[in-house]
Amino acid sequence: MSSTEEKTISQDVGWDWEPPMPPTDLIFDDGEPLESNRHCIAMNVLIRSLEQAWSERNDFFAGGNMFIYYSSTQACNRDFRGPDFFVVLDVDGTKSRQGWVVWEEDGRYPDAIVELMSPSTAEVDQVTKKEIYERTFRTPNYFVYDPFNPSSLQGWQLDASHRYQPIETNERGWLWCETLGFWLGIWEGTISRETAPWLRFFDNSGNLVLLPEEAAQAKAKQATQQAEQERQKADRLAAQLKALGVEPEV
Repeated sequence: MSSTEEKTISQDVGWDWEPPMPPTDLIFDDGEPLESNRHCIAMNVLIRSLEQAWSERNDFFAGGNMFIYYSSTQACNRDFRGPDFFVVLDVDGTKSRQGWVVWEEDGRYPDAIVELMSPSTAEVDQVTKKEIYERTFRTPNYFVYDPFNPSSLQGWQLDASHRYQPIETNERGWLWCETLGFWLGIWEGTISRETAPWLRFFDNSGNLVLLPEEAAQAKAKQATQQAEQERQKADRLAAQLKALGVEPEV
């Protein structure tokens, strides 16, 4: 059958249907802040430390407290879903985004999600959102943590049947995030003038994944130590020369 005949037949039977366009009047801010300042810091710690660890990569997007739109029905119903922290791999990380709109991202959903719980959100995070992330998003790794409760960390991983199975902790109480290649564990310390049990990333060797300012401090400390070692080496050499009756050059 020729293309002309196909066109004629499609016109005869009314095959001029076009798929409906997705909504464009999307809302990206509902005006609702995070539960507390600690929740805000905790979110930024995860985002900034991951960006520091992968500073030479542009193939991922890490966001937080941003709406994820995944269907026209959800958008029309204003059924907002905004994970406190999420990561999408193998995407253009240099692209500016107000939110994550699945139909504008080639159908990509988050590969890892962390919800920062509070007493008022714990049930939704552990039941309602967990089911959406499992059944609709098919997000491989999902974690929940209350920044005010260091024993609240839980995590799940999709099995072969696309159902969440609990992730077992290691001897340190950490959970392995296979999709990111990092451990998630609790680190006690002070960040942004607040001392708390923060949820942090750790590498496969157990080293803390540093924030940019921590990495800069570590680099400066290393440079200072190296300079001190060089000074001590020079002092020892000068002492040896003096012992041999040779006055070292200044």
